[in-house]
Amino acid sequence: MPSGDSPIFSQGLTKRFGSLTAVDQLSFSVDPGEIFGLVGPDGAGKSTTLRLLSSILDPTEGQASIAGYDVCRDPEAVKDHLAYMSQRFALYSDLTVKENINFYADLYGVPKRGREARIDELLAFSYMGPFKKRLAGNLSGGMKQKLQLVCALVHTPKVLLLDEPTSGVDPLSRRDFWRILYQLLQQGVSILVTTAYLDEAERCHRVGLLHRGSLLVVGTPEAVKGLMQGRILTIQSHQARKISRLLRRRWNQSKVNVFGNHVHVVCADPYTVREEVGSLLSEAGLEWEDMREQQATLEDVFVSALDQWGARPPGGEIKVAGESLGPSLDAHMHEKAVEVHDLTRRFGAFTAVDGLTFEVPQGEIFGFLGPNGAGKSTTIRMLCGLLGPTTGEGRVAGFEISTQAERIKQHIGYMSQKFSLYEDLTVEENIEFYGGIYGLHGPRMVERKAWAVDMAGLEDQKQSLTATLSGGWKQRLAMACAVLHSPPIVFLDEPTSGVDPVSRRRFWDLIYEMADQGVTVFVTTHYMEEAEYCDRLALIYRGKTIALGTPLELKTRVMGDQILNIGCPRPQEVMDLIGALPEVRDVGLFGSGLHAAVRDAAEAERAVRRVLDDRGRERAEIEKITPSMEDVFVSLIEEVDRDGRGTGSGAQHA
Repeated sequence: MPSGDSPIFSQGLTKRFGSLTAVDQLSFSVDPGEIFGLVGPDGAGKSTTLRLLSSILDPTEGQASIAGYDVCRDPEAVKDHLAYMSQRFALYSDLTVKENINFYADLYGVPKRGREARIDELLAFSYMGPFKKRLAGNLSGGMKQKLQLVCALVHTPKVLLLDEPTSGVDPLSRRDFWRILYQLLQQGVSILVTTAYLDEAERCHRVGLLHRGSLLVVGTPEAVKGLMQGRILTIQSHQARKISRLLRRRWNQSKVNVFGNHVHVVCADPYTVREEVGSLLSEAGLEWEDMREQQATLEDVFVSALDQWGARPPGGEIKVAGESLGPSLDAHMHEKAVEVHDLTRRFGAFTAVDGLTFEVPQGEIFGFLGPNGAGKSTTIRMLCGLLGPTTGEGRVAGFEISTQAERIKQHIGYMSQKFSLYEDLTVEENIEFYGGIYGLHGPRMVERKAWAVDMAGLEDQKQSLTATLSGGWKQRLAMACAVLHSPPIVFLDEPTSGVDPVSRRRFWDLIYEMADQGVTVFVTTHYMEEAEYCDRLALIYRGKTIALGTPLELKTRVMGDQILNIGCPRPQEVMDLIGALPEVRDVGLFGSGLHAAVRDAAEAERAVRRVLDDRGRERAEIEKITPSMEDVFVSLIEEVDRDGRGTGSGAQHA
């Protein structure tokens, strides 16, 4: 039973909006120096819970307290002991980094005396010191996240509430952010975090799975993973999506899930199933690198639990039905959907895109990766005819980006990071609005609208106001609007940012259906698991291409470092010690363990074992593994910095 003495306490907490119960009898507590992770599908009630705890909303029933102060009776005292970081940046774009921090210090009533030292401490703590004079509007997404956290911490709170704090930021920024959180724990701060990244939830002391406002289960990550019904056979392959399709025809679709370049099969006996899977793959001519039983991850449990308890998000699977998504491509396109040569875009003295050259053939899923601020969105805006290049050339659907922007817009679909939806219109009205923009009318409009609603599983949501939709539903609607006019090329700019794992999987099923019909998909993403699903990838850093190839090529030919997977309890406590070893190039949190980039795996393993043995971690598991795309991402960017092609540390590309 939760204790009212806990820094975060909730008992029977309930919030209703009319007939909708958003939070339903929520009871839990968080101890001093603990990270509690709240996970669940879109619309589960996570953000509402945080708003109740921060006194922004009043509960319908129940009680809650922060640092011992009742959230209803003493909201001012609650705010004095609390820092709340919402999903929306509460920063002032026309103020500098330091001016934003000072503004929040004034709001929190931080005394002038000693304030300068506190601000300098926080800037150093977050690697933001070199940027204190930069306007907040000119920061990358990852740097904005860190600045918002610094602003929240300026009054030294006892409790920190974080609503999906790493959504939409790159792996380097995520690593930085979690390093800061662990340092806060050492100061006794209690942290409640919601996250769409289940690997991050593995790092919490305890997690709660929330669905429709109710907690289905609460416990340590290990205890929650122990609730998994069935065992996991994992198949590693660069053809993971094709393998999953084959296996889903044999088993229940919910029993087969793709995790990057791995397929997880939920089964009773992995040994027997391994033999059957091996035969099926051989008959189909599909290649695989490794097949073994693996402990369930939190994401396995998340996906499985929603099935077991009938808690899948509402609505049917995303599907492609009826007519083809894309028309036959114009003859003048040949086989190249996108061609770019020496593409450059400058904003004053700042070069956002610097001499990009690449081609994307028709029907390819092309992934565009890079840290926040690398130039990805600027490149997409040029390719979509929304922004002219400074120099260089580009052709999209056979049309010149410099002189035929309007023709390009007729042949593409574009889904931006913010989904570009009208919140005060219903789902049906948004679809009709975009149909009008694309020149659809009469029977053709009726036909395409019906197709879009069916494709995205939005039949039951047609009359819903867009503002009331969860992130997953908005994502579906944005895609329906983007492909309403059957474009042969679709540009997706971080389309799955902030949506839950089930929604992401459904969305990628749609992307594969489109590619199978000849539609070219150009996608940016910060989910490195999703990068594995692309046919080819380009990694850009500071506007330049630093790697180009298939996921397998990047991991086996371009990647210079070897990777050690280190599994041990409380990895954050030994991370800095391992990182200081001369045999280790870089180390970072990865799921519930560590990944170390090294030149010589055998030599580095001996050095790491010595450190762990000295710390009483003799039972640690260490093995050399094939790099993940996150390993590749981090390693290649760090290599650019080491070679002098970049000029900064972690803060520079945060």
